[in-house]
Amino acid sequence: MTKPYPRSFSHIGLSVPDVDKAVAFYTEVLGWYVIMEPSEIIEDDSPIGQMCTDVFGKGWGSFKIAHLATSDKVGVEIFEFPGNETPENNFEFWKTGIFHFCVQDPDIEGLAEKIVAHGGKQRMPIREYYPNEKPFKMVYCEDPFGNLIEIYTHSYELTYSQGAY
Repeated sequence: MTKPYPRSFSHIGLSVPDVDKAVAFYTEVLGWYVIMEPSEIIEDDSPIGQMCTDVFGKGWGSFKIAHLATSDKVGVEIFEFPGNETPENNFEFWKTGIFHFCVQDPDIEGLAEKIVAHGGKQRMPIREYYPNEKPFKMVYCEDPFGNLIEIYTHSYELTYSQGAY
């Protein structure tokens, strides 16, 4: 049996109530690139229609989608489903599943302020991982649509290479 190798990250899919507003937020605040403008996908026999039926099951109808990309080539699919619902509590961290994604910016204060200025929230004070030892900081924010965004000042590898807090 061969040892598995680390796979690269391809993309993440976010569900939002308004794809156009989300594209504006993520391009203006995080600087992500639009690689496919918002468009509508309709349930039919086309290759994309068949793929979506495989994923969602019959009767999904239609949805809007846009494709963005980060500076390090990670894709971001933004979905707007008809009749979407905003959860009452979007931070049920004890439940299994993805509850946040993280971006990296050395100007953590500036990005957190920009998120708030564009309708998001800063959920906590900016914290240091290793106070008086290393300048690694983090903060949890939230986009205007309820998706949690964590911000690191340094790479994941550098932040955790010490092996313990």
